[in-house]
Amino acid sequence: MGLFDIFKSKARQTATSHTTQTVQNDALANFDCYYIYGLTDNPFRQSNDFKSFGELYKKVIGTKGGIVIGSSFHPYQLVNPKGTSAWQAGYVQLYLNNKKDEAFDAIINDNGLLLVDPSSAFKDIMIWPDTRLTNDENPIFSKYVPFVIPFLVYKPTEELNWDIEIALGMATKGNASDYVGQITNLTRFIMPEPSFILGFDKFDDTNPSRLIDNFMNCKKLLGQ
Repeated sequence: MGLFDIFKSKARQTATSHTTQTVQNDALANFDCYYIYGLTDNPFRQSNDFKSFGELYKKVIGTKGGIVIGSSFHPYQLVNPKGTSAWQAGYVQLYLNNKKDEAFDAIINDNGLLLVDPSSAFKDIMIWPDTRLTNDENPIFSKYVPFVIPFLVYKPTEELNWDIEIALGMATKGNASDYVGQITNLTRFIMPEPSFILGFDKFDDTNPSRLIDNFMNCKKLLGQ
């Protein structure tokens, strides 16, 4: 399933002492669903390059435990025919692994990262009720195709690195193009040129159209 053994030795040594706490805290409700989004010519790509995913995650999220999903998706691939989201599937894939206790202990107690890949269940395009990304409504998104790279972040109680860097860029330069360019470069292992990053957001399953809004708000950059 693409689960990488990247736990710290400390996590291995203390897994037993944390078992009760981990069982109580490893619910999906304790993870927030985030994604970076951009435009490309091929939105559905996979990679098992944990090192590169880790560098990307740290630059966007910071030093916080989480689950990296080893795939990019078109927005209309994020929910499969069963109604399961890519974030939910990534969590379940880890939860069903026979090393789940060690895995969640590392995430919860040592800011560990795990890489999973549930993409095989999300190959099909499933048009949402919000159809604004379809060719019929916005042909520009057939040339510049939307994509997202999702992450699950465990209880982010501190400000995320993206927000810090964006605020810093705006305060010192009036823009954050340098930082966003760095994120684009860090995605090259999975999203080669001509792909580029537009932004970052939290996925709200009660308002999925907010994700579509993010792309619509960028149409002016494409001359629309």
